[in-house]
Amino acid sequence: MTGAKLRNILLVAACALVDADGRILIAQRPEGKSLAGLWEFPGGKVETGETPEETLIRELDEELGIRTKVACLAPLTFASYTYDDFHLLMPLYVCRRFEGVAHGREGQAVKWVRPKTLRDYPMPPADEPLIPFLCDLL
Repeated sequence: MTGAKLRNILLVAACALVDADGRILIAQRPEGKSLAGLWEFPGGKVETGETPEETLIRELDEELGIRTKVACLAPLTFASYTYDDFHLLMPLYVCRRFEGVAHGREGQAVKWVRPKTLRDYPMPPADEPLIPFLCDLL
């Protein structure tokens, strides 16, 4: 491919936690991180040897104090987005069955919001295309 720019592909798993009232949890990226201040679906980088589901189980516990199981994670869609220095591939899962009360264990703000209001919160460019899938689902 002539002129193609080589980029690393970063695999990140994200989760739309849905509560009994049909609201979705979003978390605000803390100061000091890239895209600080933007709201996102919780999740994280898939580490070597992990499946995306294992990543979400680990990240939801570490970041939010939420416990869940692989059987409770349903794949919904994915995002594929090219940033300046890498390409992000992000499967989005939906989780309706979990234990614990979500709170920002790393100092980040969290909110439960209605799907139709997700666009009221500034999000990273990779997260925005996921919103219509959640609005159609819920």
